[in-house]
Amino acid sequence: MSASQADGGPAGESLVAAAREIAAEAGALTLRWFGRRDLGVATKRDGTEVTEVDRAAERLVRDRIGERFPDDAIFGEEEGGSIRPDGRTWIVDPIDGTRGFVRGVPLYATLVALVDPHGPLVGVIDLPVLGQTLAAGRGTGCWLGDHRCSVSDHPDLSGALVNTSDYNTFDPSQFEALRSRGAMMRTWGDAYGYFLVATGQAEAMIDPVCETWDLAPMPVILAEAGGVFTDVAGRPEYRNRNGVATNGRLHATVLDAMGAAHGGDRGK
Repeated sequence: MSASQADGGPAGESLVAAAREIAAEAGALTLRWFGRRDLGVATKRDGTEVTEVDRAAERLVRDRIGERFPDDAIFGEEEGGSIRPDGRTWIVDPIDGTRGFVRGVPLYATLVALVDPHGPLVGVIDLPVLGQTLAAGRGTGCWLGDHRCSVSDHPDLSGALVNTSDYNTFDPSQFEALRSRGAMMRTWGDAYGYFLVATGQAEAMIDPVCETWDLAPMPVILAEAGGVFTDVAGRPEYRNRNGVATNGRLHATVLDAMGAAHGGDRGK
């Protein structure tokens, strides 16, 4: 947990519950379209895919937040917005893993986060097809239903399960540095990879290239599960368009491997 997060007060249980309910409702909406072959798929300027379902799910989340928390700002993948530095902002990714969603892959997620001037306050990963919702609030723990989650105690990269969303975002030397140290590399990525780390089923998740809405729930989820989230340079920041989550025990080793393409100098 970063110093700024530690300075903020805990999230109330009712606030975490509201975020969980909103994410789960949006996730349930996406299930109405999941598996259909008649989805209209468009390509955005950044090359990512978007569907009518992404837009409908984000609109639902925005409507529910507006009803419950009318004074809060909202920043979402599909409708934009900005993060308010002096207040609370909800950050929304209605379908994290749209490319998989349109192809019938059941590991996509609906992501909802709430940040305040002290940093991430609430984070939710809803996995609609799997029927699982992981939620965390600052100072209130990380929970999967009634089960409090914690990261694994695996000590090093040898035999560690390391996930990523796309190997094409790695420099070859980074991939080789991880593999040569014994990591088991898999592409159970997007939010599902972070879910696996927070629930103790994987040791690391690495996203060398992504967006703010992909990462906003992860710092508080990992911190409350006993893990660590940073960017690839080791900074506790979710807005730098890359992220690394680990069980904490092997975080420095993962960062060192990711710095291999730059001679180990991660800060430049």
